[in-house]
Amino acid sequence: MKYKRTDPYNPYSLKGKSILITGASSGIGRAIAIECSKMGAVVNIVGRDRKRLADTYNNLQGKKHKIFLADLASEKDTSDLVSGLNPLDGIVHSAGIIKRIPLKLITEGMYHDLLRINLIAPALLTKSLYKGNLIKQEASIVMISSIGSDIASLGNIMYMSSKGGINSLMKGLALELAAKGIRVNSIEPGMIKTNLTNLIPDADLVRDINYYPL
Repeated sequence: MKYKRTDPYNPYSLKGKSILITGASSGIGRAIAIECSKMGAVVNIVGRDRKRLADTYNNLQGKKHKIFLADLASEKDTSDLVSGLNPLDGIVHSAGIIKRIPLKLITEGMYHDLLRINLIAPALLTKSLYKGNLIKQEASIVMISSIGSDIASLGNIMYMSSKGGINSLMKGLALELAAKGIRVNSIEPGMIKTNLTNLIPDADLVRDINYYPL
């Protein structure tokens, strides 16, 4: 008996998939969460701002989505998050912060705070999910990096190095998790208009826009 497809073929469908998205309260993370829901996924959105996270939730399509209010710099919040999840088909590490500080004004505390969110949190969250058997075989992990990992800009040393670390973390995880068929990749966006770009001087934004032909 020949199988007859009832739904239009869509190789990008996420129907029936469960995906965790950090940094979903704004920017790239919010856009990814909304698009994944449109493609049929059940999304678990994570953020620190209750109101903005609720705004994201209200823009999701479909049902069974979950909100997790969590500061990923907090060990307790991360533990509570992991305990509330079901096995995942996909993970998007999008949470991140930026601090544009010239070298002579950088302090150890500033550096630690930024690395804790941008690099250490996704590493430890992935570890906890993996140890808890919450990452399915053949799942996909995506880390939002930046072209800043390769292209220097003034006052951006801390952010640049954190994203360089993300790319190295991605490669190490890809090697270790390959035996389970789990794929790990990073994406390096250019300048995207989000809440983070509000911290960049207007003159710098205009100069950057001129680099893009479209």
